[in-house]
Amino acid sequence: MRQVLVVHYSQTGQLNRLVRSVCAPLQADAGIQVDFLPLEPAQPYPFPWPFLGFFRIFPETVLMKPQPLRPLAVDAGKDYDLIILAYQVWFLSPSLPLTSFLASPEAARLLRGRPVVTLIGCRNMWLMAQEKVKARLAQLGARLLDNVALTDACGTAASFLATPLWMFTGRRKPYHWVPEAGIADAEISAASRFGEAIARRLSADALPLEQPMLRGLGAVKVDEKLIGSETVGNRSFQLWSRLLSALGPQQSRRRGAGLLLYIVFLISLIITVVPVGALLKKVLAPLFKARTQRQKDYFAGPSGE
Repeated sequence: MRQVLVVHYSQTGQLNRLVRSVCAPLQADAGIQVDFLPLEPAQPYPFPWPFLGFFRIFPETVLMKPQPLRPLAVDAGKDYDLIILAYQVWFLSPSLPLTSFLASPEAARLLRGRPVVTLIGCRNMWLMAQEKVKARLAQLGARLLDNVALTDACGTAASFLATPLWMFTGRRKPYHWVPEAGIADAEISAASRFGEAIARRLSADALPLEQPMLRGLGAVKVDEKLIGSETVGNRSFQLWSRLLSALGPQQSRRRGAGLLLYIVFLISLIITVVPVGALLKKVLAPLFKARTQRQKDYFAGPSGE
């Protein structure tokens, strides 16, 4: 019997729905055993988030500093044919629970030499987070076979408002004039096609998984307009994270004061620099068409658009 482990953490419940959709075809196959490993922080993260509380974890998230998890209910010695890592994106980085798992001894034992599929549910910017996960998987000796990334349906501009309101109110559409945040329900349901493709490959033979299984299924969509924004944003986040971390621990007053300054800076950046940058990229796009296509092809891998 083929063995699959699904490691996941969902704060809003959306990612759990995506996991269930993808895994339903695997669970329906009598020749496949699916084990689920929900990650539980030792100190649960609140939802909805308190405004300043959300930003207090910014430095640890960006710097990928592992935080305590509750004991992992998994047999780290079990020989899995495939491991699915389902995660959210926080501050252009994998969420702290996934980062903490990837730093654990159990992850080192489970992932070494194993094929991995990553499954992302986020607002829209996932490229830098996936680069960090790829680097960690390489360090652990795991092999990334496929990546699925589903993003909010309301679009980039609208999600600047809709997603924060969801985080701070707990409601996907708190006001009638705000677009509904989150991945479209139809898209989550349609994600079962990825599970069907994985199940077909697992059932085809008993050989180790070596090649991508999700090519041609629209597993990801790379928005070329966001490549530069993510790259620059990640560099800024790294700098600010180090500065804020140096001010003191998460709940310290000094970090709180530094965060207020950072929030003002971030909002000013979004209002002024981001629109100007988007306009410049649109004007200059024809000059960098070939380079942009190479970047898209790289970030779309290994599954492709």
